[in-house]
Amino acid sequence: MTLHEKISAADGVDTHVVNGISTNKDLSKGPFVIDGCDTLVKLFAKRCKEITSKTAHREKDFGIWLSYSWKEFWENTKHIALGLRSLGLQRGDVISILSEDNKEWIYTDIATQCMGGIASGIYTTDSADQLKYLVNDSDSKFLFVENDEQLDKFLEVRSQMPDLVNVIVLDRDGLHDFKDDKVIFLDELYVLGRAYEKEHPDLFETEIAKSTPGDTAILVYTSGTTGPPKGAMISHSNIMFSLASGLSSVPTFDTDELVCFLPLCHILERLFSGFAPIVSRATVNFAESPETVFENVQEVSPQTFVAVPRVWEKIYSRVMILTGDATPIQRWAFNKAMAAGMKKVEYEFAGDPVPASVSLAYKFWDIVALKNMRRMLGMDRMRRGGSGAAPISPDLLQWYHAAGIPLLEGYGMTESAGVISINTIEDNKNSTVGVAVLGSEIRIAPDGEIQYRGGNVFQGYWKMPEKTAETITEDGWLKTGDVGRLDNEGYLTITGRLKDIIITAGGKNITPAEIENRLKFSPYVSDAVVIGDKRKYLSCLIMIDQENVEKFAQGKRVPFSDFRSLCAATEVVELISKVVEDTNEKFARVEQIKEFKLIDVLLTAEDDELTATMKLKRSFVEKKHKALIDAMYSN
Repeated sequence: MTLHEKISAADGVDTHVVNGISTNKDLSKGPFVIDGCDTLVKLFAKRCKEITSKTAHREKDFGIWLSYSWKEFWENTKHIALGLRSLGLQRGDVISILSEDNKEWIYTDIATQCMGGIASGIYTTDSADQLKYLVNDSDSKFLFVENDEQLDKFLEVRSQMPDLVNVIVLDRDGLHDFKDDKVIFLDELYVLGRAYEKEHPDLFETEIAKSTPGDTAILVYTSGTTGPPKGAMISHSNIMFSLASGLSSVPTFDTDELVCFLPLCHILERLFSGFAPIVSRATVNFAESPETVFENVQEVSPQTFVAVPRVWEKIYSRVMILTGDATPIQRWAFNKAMAAGMKKVEYEFAGDPVPASVSLAYKFWDIVALKNMRRMLGMDRMRRGGSGAAPISPDLLQWYHAAGIPLLEGYGMTESAGVISINTIEDNKNSTVGVAVLGSEIRIAPDGEIQYRGGNVFQGYWKMPEKTAETITEDGWLKTGDVGRLDNEGYLTITGRLKDIIITAGGKNITPAEIENRLKFSPYVSDAVVIGDKRKYLSCLIMIDQENVEKFAQGKRVPFSDFRSLCAATEVVELISKVVEDTNEKFARVEQIKEFKLIDVLLTAEDDELTATMKLKRSFVEKKHKALIDAMYSN
């Protein structure tokens, strides 16, 4: 029996073809099949046999983009898998990966799944204590670490992780003389894998063929803002549903270039850059670091680019800075171009035909100004931009559309294997997160909570049946914890988190997310947390955008020596006060912000206040900055 025969489609599955890729016509029931494969690893094997010489991944080395083929993807994944088997990896065992994004992250993830193991990612910003918790809680047998910096975390707590068999280091730099009986290097694992292959030449493909849709493929830990992180178990069936339903909504092509920069342990990047390219045969370009992502996007000019709102806000802020530095004529031309774009988008968002005069004016100004701006941003080839993982301002979405960058919002969560609803180019309604993906359903509970049912609802929390029971309703719907509404066309609007609803002293229920997103549309505001639960009025803690506010201060000759003094400057406080006033005009009196304070310390993902995807954690912010909050209610 050939490998192709082993992974042929399940009998009775009715399929259709999208962009040359076949998938279920009916996604209301499984098995979920893509190109005849019902698990991700079977699809991986099929792709690697089909397109050996095509580029699968690119990485930069000494400033030069280097290409790595699908054949290398197959060979390196196989030898990592067999190397792990030689060290004792068994089906159902968990391995953890502690590394920034790179091709080896993907190799290790897929290799583990090919052998029937479960791959779990760990954020590089996690501390040694957090590493210990995640390794022990997941019962990980193996730990992959990127370099000496991450290895140090293991060494700090090694005696407290007794079940760990081996640690594999990806990068030898700075560790050439290092010796430890538990630690080996990736090149040594490759040697073990090649030797094991000689003794068991068919084992790798045999293990792939054993995979079933119900196998747990990955373990994704939630952020743990309300307690210890919980490991969400996601099966091959869950992944294949997300990929198949996503494919039905969003076109993908084998000519697509992607940029991978969000942490791969986050479900959004894992799905988009780790798994979806196996479906589409696209090429993944790994950003050198989160700090260089804007430059890397300029170099790659991707056709699709998915990011969290903070990144889209930062790109917008950069454009505002460039506009401020432009000559008066350039600034005039850009403003005229954006005004033409906004007029065109108003018609499009309203579902009305764009008048010929408006369309013609936009085409003229697009040639004069907007095309060059998109080229400078590396978005001149962008077919679709995506925003997820947190709410984004509708005003910002409208701005991108006016600039000729089709930025669309989607919605998902770890427990739904990444997707719940998607806006598309053809069916897009601004200020919503789209309609439920094919084969799934969304409903609104009596308390306003969004609940979801589909083939990608996770298997449950690792070793936490009671938490799983709390997350799934008695009739089988996933409780998202988000609050929202559905319109008569099925478009979903998210208004906030159930736990974040503010009930003022006057009894008014307020969801703060919309107010916060309006504030963040200002290029001078990086983030905001609205306060007011059991209080007589709303207040707000605001994090300024350092780059833009520094630019403002320099232009106004405002003296400052550091971030704290910048936040304290009278002119800066007045600047943000004007932003708050403008935002208040869009809301009812009870929803208006009466007081605000600036958070005068710079935050990074290492800080408790921020998640790894750069979202402020409301509970931590309120606790850490209690003195600032109390000061706003002292009168």
